[in-house]
Amino acid sequence: MATDHIRYDVLARDALRGVLRRVLADAAEHGLPGEHHFFITFLSTADGVKLSPRLLAQYPEEMTIILQHQFWDLVVTDDRFEVGLSFGGIPERLVVPFAAIKSFLDPSVQFGLQFEPSEAIAEESPAKLPAVPTPSALPVAAPEAAVENNDEPAKTSEGAEVVRLDRFRKK
Repeated sequence: MATDHIRYDVLARDALRGVLRRVLADAAEHGLPGEHHFFITFLSTADGVKLSPRLLAQYPEEMTIILQHQFWDLVVTDDRFEVGLSFGGIPERLVVPFAAIKSFLDPSVQFGLQFEPSEAIAEESPAKLPAVPTPSALPVAAPEAAVENNDEPAKTSEGAEVVRLDRFRKK
């Protein structure tokens, strides 16, 4: 097989991250339109991720946040986003580089993007790693199924809710 000197996989991945960046920038400027809301899963310990020690202890590998009704001060830059969320009634400020994101879901329109976990590492040293598969748009479950979580007891809180999406992934 011929060597890909152009690195189409990297170009496609960056383009899809650009979609995510644009959607978050629009939400920061104008708010979320209609019923749109976002599930964003990211690697908790990736370079540049900033979480409180409490959240890092609770989610040592990955974390899913939902941007819907209760978030504030969403700031989007070229390489990351920052957002204020409440967890168990405690306000927190999160910083998430786009390279740390594993998946993005907007269940209101059944649109999703999934990025390979190794991509965050691949960006640091692309010459040492083989080509990374290109992320693709994924079908998602209905919003009611996405919010339901049978693995954990139901909790009533006024803050943001962290939902694990592992059971929706193909095995």
